[in-house]
Formats: sequence, C-alpha cells, structure tokens
Amino acid sequence: MILGNSIPEGAVRSPAVENALTSFKKFIHSQIIGAIILLVCAAIAILWANSLWAESYFHLWESELSITLGASTFSLSLHQWVNEALMMFFFLMVGLEVKEQVLVGELSSLRHAILPIAAAFGGMIVPAALFMLLNHGSEGATGWGIPMATDIAFALGILALLGKRVPLSLKVFLAALAIADDIGAILVISLFYTEQIIIGGIALALVFWLIVLMLGRLGIYNTFIYFVLALGIWFGLYTSGIHATIAGVLLAIAVPARCLTDPKLALQRVFDRLDASRIHGHHLLEDKEQQEAVIELNEVVHDIEPPLVQLEHSLQPWVTFVVMPLFALSNAGVALSGNLVESLLNPVSLGIILGLFVGKQVGITTATWLLVKSGLAKLPEGITWRQIHGVAMLAGIGFTVALFVTELAFEGNHHLIAEAKTGIIFASLLSGIVGYVLLRGVDVPASNPTPEMSPVTT
Repeated sequence: MILGNSIPEGAVRSPAVENALTSFKKFIHSQIIGAIILLVCAAIAILWANSLWAESYFHLWESELSITLGASTFSLSLHQWVNEALMMFFFLMVGLEVKEQVLVGELSSLRHAILPIAAAFGGMIVPAALFMLLNHGSEGATGWGIPMATDIAFALGILALLGKRVPLSLKVFLAALAIADDIGAILVISLFYTEQIIIGGIALALVFWLIVLMLGRLGIYNTFIYFVLALGIWFGLYTSGIHATIAGVLLAIAVPARCLTDPKLALQRVFDRLDASRIHGHHLLEDKEQQEAVIELNEVVHDIEPPLVQLEHSLQPWVTFVVMPLFALSNAGVALSGNLVESLLNPVSLGIILGLFVGKQVGITTATWLLVKSGLAKLPEGITWRQIHGVAMLAGIGFTVALFVTELAFEGNHHLIAEAKTGIIFASLLSGIVGYVLLRGVDVPASNPTPEMSPVTT
C-alpha cells in the first residue's frame, strides 16, 4: 500500500515551475489566443495577396507536393493538401465535439437541444434564402451554402474578450448553436457539394471505418493505429468523390466515448503494488518492481480517460496552432480590386454580406423568439434578449467553414471565389465588431460566475 512518507522538497516541481506549466496549458487551450492567431494569419494572407509579392503568394499555394509509393504517385497542390487533407483534422475535432455534446452536453436531450437547434436552423435557412434572392438563376447560385456556417473559434474568442460581461449560459448557448450549425454544414457539404459518387471508394472507406469501430468495441485504442486507419478512410472518401474531410466526422463517430478499463479495479491493483517509501528520490531508479508499478499506473490512468477525450485534448493544440493558421493563410488571400465598393456590391459578395450580417441575426433571433413565445422552450437562465441578439450577430462570423464551402461551390472559378471571399471577410469583420459592441453595452450583474469552458475549435 502507499505509505504517507513525506517527499523531499527537491524531489517535486517548484511552485514557479507549476505556475509556468499551468499558464502554458491555459495558453494552448485559450479561445482568445486561437481567435487572434486565426485573425493574424488571415490578415497576413490578405496583405500578402495585395502586396508587391502577390504573385509569390498564389504561386506558393499552387505548388505541387507529391507522394510516391513504388510506381504510384499521389500529387496535390499545397492548397489542396491543406483543404483536402489537413482539414480532416479540423472536422475530426468538430465531430468529437458534436459527439460529446450529443452524449452529455447541451444536445443530449430534446429539452436542452431544441432551442440551439432551432436557432441554428433559422440561422442557416434565412442566410441561404437571402443569398438566393440575389443570385437565383445566375452562375453564383451554387454558393447558397456559403453564408450558412458560423465560425465558433472567432465567435467564442470575442465572447472570451468580454469576460464577466458574458454569463456562462450565453457561452454554452452559442457553443451548442454553433455545433448544431456545424452538423448542418457537414450535411450540406456531403449532400449538395458532391458531384459524383464512386462506390469502390466508399466501400474502401467503410472497411477501414468498421475496423475502427470494431477496435473501439473491443476496448483497443492506439493513436498510431487510429491515425493509419483514418488515412485509409480519408483515401477511400477522396477516391469516392465525397469530400475527403468528412473522414474526420466518420472517425469521430467510431472513437470510443467510454473508459476502456474498470477504474476502481485497475487502480486498486496498482496501488497494492506501490510503496511511497520506494519511489521518491533516486530509489525508483534501482527498484525495478516499483518502476513496473509506476508504468502500469500511467497506463491505467491513460485508459481511464475515454479515447474521445484523449483525442480531443491532443488534437486541439494542433488544430489551433497548425491546421487553422495554414487554412487561413492558404484561403484568406484575395486580391482586392481598386474599387472596394464595386467589389462588395456584386450579387455574390452582397448576397454573402446580407446572409451573414443580416440573415444570421434575423434567423437566429426570430427562431429563438418563436420557440420561447410558443412555450416549447425557455431562455437559458441569466440571458436577455439583447444578449441573444448579440450572439446572433456574432454568428455572422462565417470565416472558416464559409471559405471552405466557397472552394467547393465555385471550384475552378477564380473570379467568383474572389468575390465570395471578399464578402466573407467584410461580413465577418462587420458581424464581429457590431456583436462585440452590442454585448459590451449589456449591464453586468453584481455576481456573474464565469467558469472556464472546454475549448471548442469550429
């Protein structure tokens, strides 16, 4: 059994080191930092694409990167590698968050889920309708899905900047709304932006997915094995014609959300072998039996945490500091014309601006009001209608997924892509600024708890 011997002072980390490690963990999981990095990368891309070195920007992302295996060569441009491959990890993160919310969060019961789902539905239908109002029958009509999505990284980052002015219930409402919005965006991408389907590719992806599902059922989880199988799912979907990033969502569905071992029995078994007097200082180096017990303890603690949570925590820094910045750098660069007013008033740009800035706030606020007034739902505790309107305004920040859908909707049409990106950037800036000002003007209650939320990426 573990004994109560005191551990020498020099054998543990000092308070300064503990504080530094804690600060670093908060930094890599900070919603504000993630939003700032995304904004900086988007600004760099825009400035670069409109500088004297603009040609180098577009040339860089169109450069080919090939992988050769024997006689086979797989080649994509850097831009495609980011959008087709790296973004799979973004959608994996989205899928894990959706699954967590469905199992234990705000989407786990109809009573809790109905309000954010209805708000998300309103925030998708109205923007799409406004866009089609201006673009019906034109070559830009295929872009109706662009103003439907909300960028939760930016939206929650702005809420975090407001600090105690924003109650936790409002953050939870926005997170649940954006996750429901993500589900809608994934369905739109899968159903409406897939031109043809090749059965062989789907069959290959299904085989790899079933292996992941079987391993989860058997209680087997290994990051490397799952990564290799994820590549198989990705390749199958890529060859099938369905956008390959959906592989991330499929993988999230199969990742186990339960402990892989019985915590009580496993911990007790290890504790019976551990002896504190034999593991502090340098004693552990010469005691092989205790070394094995400590290693087993690490394995047990690892197995107690559900794979869904493990994967979510390990992915979050990579998505925040690698995937999303690269996506912003490769997609936000748009050459702005000399007459900015004209570039904003074409049907595609104007349709996106109306959809994101007007459609989101009208759709979300109206859907929420109708559901509350009908008695089918009630506002979360501590939230006012002005705050609902402010959150609906922030939902008009459609940066990440909107840019992603743009590439799918207008594939190969650089003129329409440039118009759409101009509209997305302008509408997102406008929505973020107005939403921030609106929420900042809300009176702060005398006591307003603001516990930390788990980070959300989409």
